[in-house]
Parts: sequence; structure tokens; C-alpha cells
Amino acid sequence: MPDDRLPAHLEANGLIRAVAAEGGFGMVIAKGERDAGTLLVICCHGATQARLYERMPQLDGTRKWTLSKTQNPENRHEFTEYCDRRKRQDPDLWIVELDIANAERFIGN
Repeated sequence: MPDDRLPAHLEANGLIRAVAAEGGFGMVIAKGERDAGTLLVICCHGATQARLYERMPQLDGTRKWTLSKTQNPENRHEFTEYCDRRKRQDPDLWIVELDIANAERFIGN
């Protein structure tokens, strides 16, 4: 089955531009493999807890955005450590932060 995913760098840049067009801010936290890298998206806004989403393979072959981690207000450093650990495990990984109200709408959640 051919892989019809967008190259990672195009998807990351598209998310950042879409958020900027709506008055938010997006940035690449970690840059992975240009075309085939996996994308993790941190959704945050102001004082809200950051949420980390990644695509998980489904039984039907699709890949659905799934909440992987929520920032603990009592231990904010744990969230950063989790992201760092995921990047060490997968050097092809991209991490993109979207800082805008209801950031999940940009990934279809």
C-alpha cells in the first residue's frame, strides 16, 4: 500500500502557517527526518495545560491523532522530559508546538 502522507516538513510548516493565520504562534521544537519523520504536536494556550498528540496506527490502517500526554501543573518539567525522551527514542521525530486557543482544531481533534 503506498504511503500517501504529506512529507513531515510540509505538514509541520502547514500547521505553523495555519495557526499564524488565525493569530496564534507555532514553532518547531525538534526537527526530524524531512520527509518520513513522525510528527508530535503540543497544543497549548496561555495558562492552559499543554497537551501532546501523536498519530497512532489504527486496525483499519489509518492513523488517528491521539492524546499521549497532558502537562501536570504540579510538575511541568515532567512534560518536557517526556518530549525529550521520545526524541531520543526516535531521532526522525518532529515536535511542533501550537500556541492558540483550541489548538486541537488544527489537527482535526
